Amino acid sequence: MNIRTLALCVMALLPPAAFCAPAATPAPDGWSGKGQAGGVTSQGNTQSTTFNAALDLALADGPWKHALHVDGLYARNAGITSSERWGSRWQSNYTFRPKVFAFGTLRFERDLFSGFDYQASVAAGIGYQIFDTDRVKLSVQAGPGFRREQPQTLAKDAAGAVIARSLGVPVSSAILSAGIDYSQTLTDTTTLSDKLLTESGGGNTLVTNALALAVKVSTHLALSLGYNLQNNSSPPVGLKRLDANETVNLVYSF
Repeated sequence: MNIRTLALCVMALLPPAAFCAPAATPAPDGWSGKGQAGGVTSQGNTQSTTFNAALDLALADGPWKHALHVDGLYARNAGITSSERWGSRWQSNYTFRPKVFAFGTLRFERDLFSGFDYQASVAAGIGYQIFDTDRVKLSVQAGPGFRREQPQTLAKDAAGAVIARSLGVPVSSAILSAGIDYSQTLTDTTTLSDKLLTESGGGNTLVTNALALAVKVSTHLALSLGYNLQNNSSPPVGLKRLDANETVNLVYSF
């Protein structure tokens, strides 16, 4: 699914009132954030452990907005580690015209099972806030950037455990970075959100998408159901393009 198609799908979800709703109440300057975590452990006939966590911090300062996202995922089944990943992303926005902002972003990810030992990128460009109401927020952004990847080939035994890792030649390339950030308050306690990021260039296109439905259970606490995917169009030989996972997390906002 390309960015244009996803944007049309998101807009189709918007209620008619979103197109004429008043602007959102300006958020006060200062820090805000949320942390979330979830895990499942089973023992007996099946032994497995899955854990994921994420932290989001934001700082609003007049026309500036800074945001940090850090996440991690670990999974082990029948004594074999199948997922081990952590990543971080920093973005700074500067609003210089109503609904128009300039952005700069840094991203780093270490994934031991994606076929890339790490992927790092930097990008800058222009964004547009299509909707910014108390109930609906939708922004798009795009710009040029630079990415460096370290390919990695995995050798596995008959049981599927990784027994050796072989690093390839690092790849550096110019990229086009584009993203969509959407959230909608469906009810007083329920919020739907979706964040899409695409980096295209150097023979590999990376697409990540995080879809979540959060239901508040108190002022600061919520239960979140999420579906996350990551697709590398050209992973090393023998590795799959698509990684996807579903999460059930407790979220604490502050």
